[in-house]
Amino acid sequence: MGAVNVTPDSFSDGGRFFDPARAVAHGLELAAQGADLLDVGGESTRPGAEPVAVAEEIGRVVPVIEGLKAAGVPISIDTLKPEVARAAVAAGATIWNDVTSLSAPGSLETAAELGCGVVLMHMQGEPRTMQQAPRYDDVLGEVEAYLLARAEAAISAGVRRDGVWIDPGIGFGKTLAHNLALLRSLDRLAGHGFPLVLGVSRKSFLKAIDAEAAEASDRLGGSLAAALWGARQGAAVLRVHDVRETRQALATWAAIEGEGR
Repeated sequence: MGAVNVTPDSFSDGGRFFDPARAVAHGLELAAQGADLLDVGGESTRPGAEPVAVAEEIGRVVPVIEGLKAAGVPISIDTLKPEVARAAVAAGATIWNDVTSLSAPGSLETAAELGCGVVLMHMQGEPRTMQQAPRYDDVLGEVEAYLLARAEAAISAGVRRDGVWIDPGIGFGKTLAHNLALLRSLDRLAGHGFPLVLGVSRKSFLKAIDAEAAEASDRLGGSLAAALWGARQGAAVLRVHDVRETRQALATWAAIEGEGR
C-alpha cells in the first residue's frame, strides 16, 4: 500500500505532494514501482495534527483519486469522516482506511451503504494528544479486543466480513515499548481471520531506536526491517512510503528462502 499524502503537514512528506498534480504523479510513480493499492489522505494524523474541515478535505482528495484511476490499482481513502469517504468512493476509491475504526457518528452505516472494504485501526486518544501519555495494562490484549469488537460492529452494521481488515496502529497512542510488544505478537493479531495491515514506515518509534534518525527520511533501514518482520509475522498489507525499496527487500528475502517471485 503506497501512501499518497495530500497534506501540508504529514510527518514524512508534509507539503511535498499538496498540489493535486504532484500527488497524482507521485501516486502513479508508486504504482509503477509495484504498489498494489494507493492510500490517499487529505488530513494528517501525525501527533499534534489539527483537524481539517470536511469540505477542504474533500477538495484535497477527490481530484487526486480521480487522477489516480489511470494507475489501474485499488485506491483507499484515509479519512475518519463519513462525508469524505462518501465523496472518495464516488470518485473511485473502493476501500475506507479509518484510524478511528468507523467510530464517528454515521460511519458504520455509511461504510455498509457504500459497500466498500474497510481498514479498522486502533488508536488511543486522538491525533492532537495521543502521544502525550499513552498507557495500557495489557497493550496486546487491549488492542486485540478493540479491533475484534470494531470488526464485529462493522459486520453487524452490514459491512461484508471479507471486506474487513485490521491494523494495530503502530505509533498511534503508543510508546516504543507498546509498539515493540505489538510487533512481537503480530502473528496473534493476524490469526483472527481478518487481513492484517501494518504501517511502520518512517514512524517516530524508529527514532527512539536510532536517535540520529531525526528526520523521517533517515528511517528507511528501520522501516524495511520492521516491514520484513511484519511480513514474516503474517501482515497481509504493508503501508509504506518507499515502495520500490520495500519490494526489493521482500523479493530478496523471498529469494533467499527459495521462494523468488
